[in-house]
Amino acid sequence: MFKRLLSIISVLFLTIGFSASVATAQDSGVASLRETGKAFRQVAKQVSPAVVYIKVEKEVKSQNSAADLFGGSPFGDEFFRRFFGDQFRQNQPQQKQPQQTPKRKQSGQGSGFIISADGYIMTNNHVVGDADKVTVQLQDGGEYSAKIVGTDPPTDVAIIKIETANKLPFLPIGNSDHLEVGDWVLAFGNPFGLSHTLTAGIVSAKGRSGIGLTDYENFIQTDAAINPGNSGGPLVNIEGEVVGMNTAIFSRSGGYMGIGFAIPINMASTIHQQLVDHGEVTRGRLGVLIQDLTKDLAESFGIDQRQGILIAQVMEDSPAEKSGLKQGDIILKLNGKNIDNVAKFRNQIAMTRPESKVKFTVLRKGKMEKIVAVVGTMETDADGHQVSSDKLPKLGMRLQKLTQDLAEQFGYENLPGVLVTAVDPGSIAAQAGIKRGSLIQEVDHVAVNTPEQVKKTIKESKKNKVLMLVRNGIASRYLALKVTD
Repeated sequence: MFKRLLSIISVLFLTIGFSASVATAQDSGVASLRETGKAFRQVAKQVSPAVVYIKVEKEVKSQNSAADLFGGSPFGDEFFRRFFGDQFRQNQPQQKQPQQTPKRKQSGQGSGFIISADGYIMTNNHVVGDADKVTVQLQDGGEYSAKIVGTDPPTDVAIIKIETANKLPFLPIGNSDHLEVGDWVLAFGNPFGLSHTLTAGIVSAKGRSGIGLTDYENFIQTDAAINPGNSGGPLVNIEGEVVGMNTAIFSRSGGYMGIGFAIPINMASTIHQQLVDHGEVTRGRLGVLIQDLTKDLAESFGIDQRQGILIAQVMEDSPAEKSGLKQGDIILKLNGKNIDNVAKFRNQIAMTRPESKVKFTVLRKGKMEKIVAVVGTMETDADGHQVSSDKLPKLGMRLQKLTQDLAEQFGYENLPGVLVTAVDPGSIAAQAGIKRGSLIQEVDHVAVNTPEQVKKTIKESKKNKVLMLVRNGIASRYLALKVTD
């Protein structure tokens, strides 16, 4: 009897103890959530005054397009492609274009954030890049006309500026390199025109590239809700520091599906400084064609690791060639840091100031080599995109080195020269009679055998005309082509 009573008392105490533990755990969980809420609230109070609502206008020709179905957008179909995907454009009904195309005004909206007290604002190029009029609205309702300081389409970064009598609240800049997958982040912006909206999530991934949104991609992926209108808004950490700029989402419906992309603030800040100082961006160039080192390639080159990238080609007279880099070299490190993919390497070289020295650790035929190169200047078009080494945009034609197969195909066996592979209609080259399949043999009396030699000779010419010896089939003739500014 006594033992039974003792057993009952023990069970009773265990039950009371378990109930107390559950209650304590619940109280602890609620307290933890309450503290998280307080942290979000504090960040919202700190960040929101420096987040702006951007309205843009652009005069365009009337047309039936995806943008028209939504009341017009100054970004055109490209804007909708970012949020709806290519299938959105493909699914639009085909409509006949009117014979007359009167101009009309389109309007759109996006987000931005103030980065200095004197009115500089960072946003996306696809928000303001083509706008004729930009208006900024602050949290207190004040509206200001903004000036576009500079844009950089290859990274989708833009800087605008407003003039005010008072100093403006601005956001502290964090370090996006310190982000880790799983960190809390908060996205601010104006989705669908709903100003100063906050959403919370985590960093889902880092270093996303190959998405096809910009030339230089190193996106932060987040599950914080991002929607049309969030573009250009800040992505901040739990301390309220900007770590990225909201740029695009992956969606099959046009709305949030849990995958958003932000430009790392370290990349955006480098672009910002150049735009403020010079109004444009100058990028570094090495002059190599590179490819990721797959497992099969690593085995073929006699190494076990997949760290590094492979040099497939070194451009003639390029900084890479002058430094001693060679085809088949495997670049393992850049300035002492490991390199494991092409996108990362390309971004780092592009962001390096021209004339700067960079140090490489390369694996060449099984031996480690240390090489120092002086970074050159990348040649770009008016929109900041890299001009391919095989293209002459001023003359309107593309070139290719004459291989043995091409020489046999076009009847140029045993002849020196550079093959013309494409000619833009109405271009200077087309007007001069140059066609696809023509062979450029000389430029200003200098024999040429590569596209790089053609470009270099034209660049070094001090005349506004260039003399070319061009062969079409069995006949050659000299052509004087005017090089436009």
